[in-house]
Amino acid sequence: MYKIVSKEMLTPTICRMKVDAPRLAASAYPGQFLIVRPEEHGERIPLTISDFDREAGTVTIVTQKIGASTSQICSFEAGDSFADVVGPLGIPSDFTAESLDMLKGRKYIFIAGGVGTAPVYPQVKWLHERGVAVDVIVGAKNSGLLIYKKEMAEVCDNLYICTDDGSEGFHGMVTAMLEKLVADGRSYTQAVAIGPMIMMKFATLTAKKLGFPITVSLNTLMVDGTGMCGACRVTVAGKTRFACVEGPEFNGYDVDFDEAMRRQTMYRSEELAENDHECKIGRG
Repeated sequence: MYKIVSKEMLTPTICRMKVDAPRLAASAYPGQFLIVRPEEHGERIPLTISDFDREAGTVTIVTQKIGASTSQICSFEAGDSFADVVGPLGIPSDFTAESLDMLKGRKYIFIAGGVGTAPVYPQVKWLHERGVAVDVIVGAKNSGLLIYKKEMAEVCDNLYICTDDGSEGFHGMVTAMLEKLVADGRSYTQAVAIGPMIMMKFATLTAKKLGFPITVSLNTLMVDGTGMCGACRVTVAGKTRFACVEGPEFNGYDVDFDEAMRRQTMYRSEELAENDHECKIGRG
């Protein structure tokens, strides 16, 4: 059993939990994910790691209520326990294996969309703790859906907020903000985008136009977390890859986003028809 140490509702539909999992916390790295099973016979829910504290022995998860299983996770309270938490799974972000000298020669820009802001946070925090220059763009439909503003501001050089309706920060898409920053003289050598698939597609096209590489996370394709179900298959550089076991992060230039988006909607009608089946579409 894995005890929930704390719980906080970031928005009416997004909750953040710290879970007591010392062995998982001891080996976790940015970019990885874990699988939560709320009860003994419950569904396996893959969730990217939103933070970890090796000393305290805790990992942080952020869950958005979308279907029955994610709603069940969010219904748990501090002091309750999950039946299982498995991980860390997936390949850590590439920069965790690179030398500090190499990293300090780069200038990162992270583009976070919606609940995808949560898995961006540990990556930015990891780089910031090592003195690497990092700017962050966080986007959401409106100000009520923005998360991690305070936390992100503490671990990056510059934080840029965007909302589709203009209710906070820049009025427009994250891609427009990225183009504006470069036009205003900001320069970057590496981008990372995590969020809705359509956002990552256009962030990749924008980064390519501006002339710097971009990494994307295909965590929204994951279902069973092991690659066995095949739902996370995606074409990357012309080859079939499995986001669960070979990712979730890939070179954005190589990803067939149109195929990935078709895969996301493949079982939407079945998911809507089953009251006890969780819709995975759009989960960060």
